[in-house]
Amino acid sequence: MSAAPVRPIEDYALIGSTQSAALVHRDGTIEWLCLPRFDSEAIFASLLGTPEHGGWALSAPDATGGSRRYLPGTMVLETVIETASGRAAVLDFMPPPATDRHHELVRIVRGLEGRVAMRTELRLRFGYGQRIPWLQRKRGVITAVAGPDAVRVSSSIDFENADFATVADFCVEAGQSIAFMLEWYPSHVAPPIPRDPFALLRHSEEYWECWIAGYAADGPYADIVKRSLLTLKAMTYAPTGGIVAAPTTSLPESPGGVRNWDYRYCWLRDAVLTIYALTASGFHEEAGAWRWWLMRAVAGAPDELQIMYGLAGERRLTEVELDHLPGFEASRPVRVGNAASEQLQLDVYGSVLAAFDGARRAGLPDMDEVWPLQCAIARRLLDLWRQPDSGLWEVRGPPQHFVHSKVMCWLAFDRMIASAEDFGLSGDVSSWKTARDEIHAQVCERGYDPEIGSFVQYYGSKRVDAALLQMAMLGFLPPDDPRIRGTIARIERDLKRDGVVYRYNVEDGTDGLPGDEGAFLACSFWLVDALALTGRIDDARALFDHVAGLANDVGLLAEEYDPKAQRQLGNFPQAFSHFALVTAAHTLAGHARGTTGQLATG
Repeated sequence: MSAAPVRPIEDYALIGSTQSAALVHRDGTIEWLCLPRFDSEAIFASLLGTPEHGGWALSAPDATGGSRRYLPGTMVLETVIETASGRAAVLDFMPPPATDRHHELVRIVRGLEGRVAMRTELRLRFGYGQRIPWLQRKRGVITAVAGPDAVRVSSSIDFENADFATVADFCVEAGQSIAFMLEWYPSHVAPPIPRDPFALLRHSEEYWECWIAGYAADGPYADIVKRSLLTLKAMTYAPTGGIVAAPTTSLPESPGGVRNWDYRYCWLRDAVLTIYALTASGFHEEAGAWRWWLMRAVAGAPDELQIMYGLAGERRLTEVELDHLPGFEASRPVRVGNAASEQLQLDVYGSVLAAFDGARRAGLPDMDEVWPLQCAIARRLLDLWRQPDSGLWEVRGPPQHFVHSKVMCWLAFDRMIASAEDFGLSGDVSSWKTARDEIHAQVCERGYDPEIGSFVQYYGSKRVDAALLQMAMLGFLPPDDPRIRGTIARIERDLKRDGVVYRYNVEDGTDGLPGDEGAFLACSFWLVDALALTGRIDDARALFDHVAGLANDVGLLAEEYDPKAQRQLGNFPQAFSHFALVTAAHTLAGHARGTTGQLATG
């Protein structure tokens, strides 16, 4: 089976309910939908295959043009369709669910001008496009059942079955609105009482508008920051507070290649960046929920941290390949689960302990309950920090003594010491100070190469890694230290190309994978932070404007960007990219206010 025609990643928009999400193509087709959770098996999987793997098209066959946007301050997607005979708008959204057993996706077609002929074509395929459900159709209602899942699709329009699809042709006139509802519920329970789709639209608009009103900042970056925050909220699993790295799996880092991973989980590497971005933006409730998710996830085995967990803190994320899916642009394998969860990554210890320290300094309540857990994590790190690891980038090659990992171990002990001293907490401060100082000395001796005037990717290497851009922001050395300035200059020389920053050079095989990848958008924003902290504020602002401008027409960023092909790459949208954007915007705003913008303070 051949893959579908090229449909760039930036052609998609996100809708989400804070429990699950869907991707909608600009032509009005929903090509990815997992219910009831972000990590559930997809009901629509044509994103990674062909239309036969499930999707929901809603369009005008004779469309001559159109546009799309999010309704201001919301995650309600509006797609305007233009034809020779009129104009119509499709409103797509997923309201926050009332219960865990009832999840909805709503599509409302509004006539704006004249008369528009429309067509809808629905293919429900459970199990990532592998299972055709048992269907029943009655008076505008379709019920589909496959194993534990049931879906009800309803509208005032009558459907027909054709070629294993559910279709309908209809017209909408100016002033008329026609609603379609897709509802998921467990197949073993009675169907839920349907809610009014037009009331759900009003409720959803109010929900999002009320939430984003909590961000009161203005200035040149307010709009893009608000859109990033709304996107991150939509990618938050509300029952637990966990935030998915992305709502998709296996969107490629290089089209046609093998660097295709499942990102529908919560990464500990994001912990400190998440706390900082949320608290600096005024969203203490979400920061608190993430803090509790973090505590619950690591509490079961605090001395054996994984690099990622499931939405509720699940540890077993077994990786398998879905051979029946041809992949996005023939990028195989398509993976679900993530074997990187089994790696040793020392950086997560620093991210977690710094996140708890940041939460305590932000005034989040009940932090004393977390301190014993922090001490247990620090105690384990005293034994681990000397080991090589797989690093921030989850390399699948041999473990190395990655400099960024050692810096994060230093950060872990530095933040434990600061918490103990600033908040009167008891702990093994003497051992932490010894470890902190030893790590700092070792990194400066073995992680810095005076011949190239830069810190390096790992001990003995001559190459750099964009993660080193975080050293000044984390407080490892002052921003004006010549070694920091030299490292920034080396990264600009070796890893910055066409206005964006790559993670590292893949040619030497350090990551153990074949093929190439795009520039990493989060790293590009880290360079913004580094430039601002070292006083190059004009360069920082110019770079921020350039990288933020790579977002698609509705403000979404993937993990990576290919400047040659001028397209986004990787899972989409990517929380890491959006958190880095928010942090960089706060760094620039802090410079304007005369504050440092450093994550580790106190």
